[in-house]
Amino acid sequence: MRVCMMVLLVCGAVACSPQDPQDEALRYPYRVVSTTGMIGDLVREVGGEQVESVTLIGEGVDPHLYNPTRSDVATLMAADVVFYNGLQLEGRMTDVLIRVGRDGKPVYAVTDLIDETYLMDSEEAEGYHDPHVWMDVGAWIKALDVVTGALSEVDPAHADQYASRAAAHRERMEELHDYALRAIDTIPERNRILITAHDAFNYFGRAYDIEVRGIQGLSTESEAGLQDINRLVDLLVERNIGAVFVETSVAEKNVRALIEGARSRGQTVRIGGTLFSDAMGEAGTYEGTYIGMIDHNVTTITRALGGEAPERGLHGKLME
Repeated sequence: MRVCMMVLLVCGAVACSPQDPQDEALRYPYRVVSTTGMIGDLVREVGGEQVESVTLIGEGVDPHLYNPTRSDVATLMAADVVFYNGLQLEGRMTDVLIRVGRDGKPVYAVTDLIDETYLMDSEEAEGYHDPHVWMDVGAWIKALDVVTGALSEVDPAHADQYASRAAAHRERMEELHDYALRAIDTIPERNRILITAHDAFNYFGRAYDIEVRGIQGLSTESEAGLQDINRLVDLLVERNIGAVFVETSVAEKNVRALIEGARSRGQTVRIGGTLFSDAMGEAGTYEGTYIGMIDHNVTTITRALGGEAPERGLHGKLME
């Protein structure tokens, strides 16, 4: 199914030789539209002054539930290039993306270079994969490669600049990845369990060696049942877990239910912090960048679970 979707969305872009400078000169900055902030941030880092980066789904907004507006459709149709996550993250936007691709627009899935053997399976839908690959910085570097290659294809005149900016950003991402490995490793092993509102952190858990449990499934469209809540309350009590986490793009009610359930069993559990899962922080802030988003998550998780991390993160930029 994943392969078929890629063909549908990308075939239009490949067939039309996107923005061939011999046919039509690019007007700078040319407009690149991304579905999520994590992708849009890569576009800004690589594209520089040649690109106007536009993101459809803003901070605090859940892409699983997002319905594109008429304005969004117009923005996509007017774009010079479109990037999306794929792996069914933008489920309600799929029809629009297909239309854009069929109209000859260059449309790229940033997860296309990630080997399928690396992808984690979805327990909710057979044949689909967990789309939250940006939670593993090492995997998200593959998305950086897609963006770099696509912009170079669309605008070969500035390919060297795109490659240079991408190389610099790759170094920053590798530094962040190393920080996450070191920080999470300081959490005492008995405390190394991350409980969140939904299953957005499975790649994070695998990459940085921390057990992950989500109340809801991969998509926030799934509903958490009483059995799901009770099962996690049992876990909190049995393992004496003292902190759980809320997410900026998911309602807190299920996490609050966990805390109340544990309290009724004599276990005191607090909210360890608010994490960025399907969306970054406020635009214009450090947390509104991909680096800042992951730095915030790593630092918040590490400190809440008894590990050692600087209060303001890797580069001292986190908000107090």
